[in-house]
Amino acid sequence: MSATTDVNLETVITKAQIAQREWAANPLARSTALSKAAEIFKAHQAELVESMVKEVHKPLTEARGECGRAIAILEFFSATVLDPDGDTYPGVNSTLLYSQRRPHGVAGLITPWNFPVAIPLWKAAPALAAGNAVVIKPSEFSTQTALLVSELLNKVLPPDIFTVVPGGAEIGRELIERADVISFTGSVKVGRTVVAEAARLGKPVQAEMGGLNPAIVLPDADLSLLAAQFPIAAFSYSGQKCTATRRVIIVGDQARRDEVTKVLTEVTQKLVVGDASSETTFVGPLIHSASFENYANAVTSAAQVGEILAGGVVNRDGKNLPTPTLTRGVPLTHQLMCEEVFGPIAHIVYASDANEAIAIANGVEYGLTASIHTQDLASAITLSSQLKTGMVKVNGPTAGVDFYAPFGGTKSSSYGMREQGKVAMDFYTRLQTVTITPGKGRF
Repeated sequence: MSATTDVNLETVITKAQIAQREWAANPLARSTALSKAAEIFKAHQAELVESMVKEVHKPLTEARGECGRAIAILEFFSATVLDPDGDTYPGVNSTLLYSQRRPHGVAGLITPWNFPVAIPLWKAAPALAAGNAVVIKPSEFSTQTALLVSELLNKVLPPDIFTVVPGGAEIGRELIERADVISFTGSVKVGRTVVAEAARLGKPVQAEMGGLNPAIVLPDADLSLLAAQFPIAAFSYSGQKCTATRRVIIVGDQARRDEVTKVLTEVTQKLVVGDASSETTFVGPLIHSASFENYANAVTSAAQVGEILAGGVVNRDGKNLPTPTLTRGVPLTHQLMCEEVFGPIAHIVYASDANEAIAIANGVEYGLTASIHTQDLASAITLSSQLKTGMVKVNGPTAGVDFYAPFGGTKSSSYGMREQGKVAMDFYTRLQTVTITPGKGRF
């Protein structure tokens, strides 16, 4: 079954459980299937890109990049299937003692709309590689793209190994109840509910949630490099990324503060806003009208308590097109500096020295990622160790991650084991220790 709109989740899970047994028993078949899936996705890139542009308004160039990442993820895990899956230990009197990773059974995945191809695959690919069946409940705003992903995967996967179950919160709750292992990406509010319910049921769970990511700009930062990276960091996909830069903390005297502020203001003002299907668009429409209103309220609030440096235009013509907005002077205790706004708005903050910058960076409930901009290696190493985040970029944008490296945060940004890379296999498996004591043999 590839997808269903009239969901009987009990039946879906039962079929997945039956199919999973044979799937888990043949690692060579799993590796081959994932490799073939990568080829299928290569052949259908245009369809995937078109679906993302139409359904979630992802700018054309970003949609192409996401599709490329999805293909790379499938290729990576097709090889990872055949990695060693355990260890042997010294035994006494010819006893064989070893550990081996076993799949949980059925992985229940709850995925968001902002990366409608990459996130389902960076969860599903390791789950499948480890020998699990997968059932995904996608966001209601990215259902068609999820169905396309399912259609393509099911060209090469056995029946009932990968199923998409569209629906709302009630389907998500039932999936948590019936699946064997749960992975979630979305808001902190919903994520905490998912974690609490899975924990109540005694099931392995991971949750990737929000971010209020800082970029610390030290006095020796390369401003040309910063200027090139800042739009990607703060405003790519209209800031609808949990890894987006939300706070820019500038360290230095008044002249340096003015210099950095001017550079960031100018690059923000130059960004092209428009239709997601245009080659030149950098910032497209927000996902829906409620998201636009949240952005508009943030802009209004920022203008009341601080200063708008770039953008700040709210056009309520029904197209949900924001303008990339850069502010300064918003108090650190203000809601805008403490809670995530999922849109293209970032705030400049000034710090007298690196210690104050670290305190500001760490002074929120989130801890997903951060960036440090400096040409001094010692400063980069020292400050990285002081940041309470799961990831740190030095001279790179907070947005954008490597699919083969661990992904995750601290505090309210993440719960449970890391995603992506080979460590993802740990979450989708349970470790079993086996002791074999020889009986009376012939010799």
